[in-house]
Amino acid sequence: MDKQILAILEKISKAGFEVAIVGGAVRDILVKKEVTDWDLTTSAKPEEILKLFPNAFYNNQFGTVGIPIKKDGWTVQVTTYRSEEEYSDNRHPDKVVWGKTLEEDLARRDFTINAMAFPYLDGRLQEKPTDPFGGQEDLKNKVVRTVGNANERFSEDALRLLRAIRFCTSLAFDIEDETKRAILKNAGLISKISGERVRDELFKIIESENNAEGIFLAKEVGILKYILPELEDCFTVEQKSPKRHHIFDVGTHCVMSMKFCPSKDIIVRFATMLHDIGKAKVANITEEGVRTFYNHEVAGAHQAVEIANRLHLSRDEREKVFRLVRWHQFSVSENQTDKAVRRFIVNVGLDNVEDMMDLRIGDRLGGGLEEPESWRLKLFRKKIKDVLTKPFTVSDLKINGRDVMQTLKIKPGPKVGKILAKLYEEVLEDDKKNTRGYLNKRLKEF
Repeated sequence: MDKQILAILEKISKAGFEVAIVGGAVRDILVKKEVTDWDLTTSAKPEEILKLFPNAFYNNQFGTVGIPIKKDGWTVQVTTYRSEEEYSDNRHPDKVVWGKTLEEDLARRDFTINAMAFPYLDGRLQEKPTDPFGGQEDLKNKVVRTVGNANERFSEDALRLLRAIRFCTSLAFDIEDETKRAILKNAGLISKISGERVRDELFKIIESENNAEGIFLAKEVGILKYILPELEDCFTVEQKSPKRHHIFDVGTHCVMSMKFCPSKDIIVRFATMLHDIGKAKVANITEEGVRTFYNHEVAGAHQAVEIANRLHLSRDEREKVFRLVRWHQFSVSENQTDKAVRRFIVNVGLDNVEDMMDLRIGDRLGGGLEEPESWRLKLFRKKIKDVLTKPFTVSDLKINGRDVMQTLKIKPGPKVGKILAKLYEEVLEDDKKNTRGYLNKRLKEF
């Protein structure tokens, strides 16, 4: 136990209030895993907790007070016992009522493995958890089960539909049969959840070692078609045909590509999962029976941006997803010129080059190939390193905006940027032109 956590427990207890560790922290303690997220529940009201901890903050209606501690910027969440009434938006309770007992508080929680608590009594943490709903047994049997009636739990908070999949994915658990049936029945309720909440749970699935299993489970229980319909559509698109190496349908290939993507970056994994979604829109079969997907990267890039907007990704994240999907269909050849390599780097973005290599590795392995990199891709990597010593951004030009304005006697404005961009294009074609003499001469021709 962390000494700072024990100090908080002791201070609340000495003030005459009940207090207990709850939620994921209890689960982690029971499986002897390091706890990185501490949640406490107490009989004390928020204003009473604030009196005990002057540095704490309270800015919500659900009875949760945050207490900052001096460890990696952690904040301990301390919530007053409560019960909840009516969920008209399938997400938040219409009314929160302060509870009187720990058991009453545990009864409102989502899954049995999250409805356990370690009470702090008589100056010490109890050795056995309070477990009114059989969470320890479900933890032992590796199953996710709702507390009480599954249909009621999901109608109260539809985000629990996705949380069930996330817990199964991160813990390598199964969904209990009745709970699974309730997810299938209530899957459409996930549409009422905001994009950022869906994104948070989805990304926790994607960052897991079992991410592919999580996405396949989301499809099995009917959730995927609501959160990523573009990917769901891909599972009906076959790729097996003459002259093609693929062994999976497009949807399975996308998910398996994510699984084998070596990057730890969630956005790169996400883009890898989306890289071929455009194939569902452009799929065709020639007279010879060959399946084609011309310009699927263009169609897929536009779909990926729509998805990114729906999930409220940041501008930088949207840009990264777009570039990785749009340009993933790059060719590698032993005869590739420096000009072609420079064009690739400009299209992908210098910061995304290694990410694109990781996507390509996932793409290969997710298509059934055994080797992560072909000899051509290894040669392409070398070519990229060789040309990286040459200019790739406008700032690398031997002249700048001040030179443009002084030579052409113009004021700051869009025209300066357009002229530099034009000169940049010339240098991309031939890096020998990147001299002050040549560029100043060209300036006078504008």
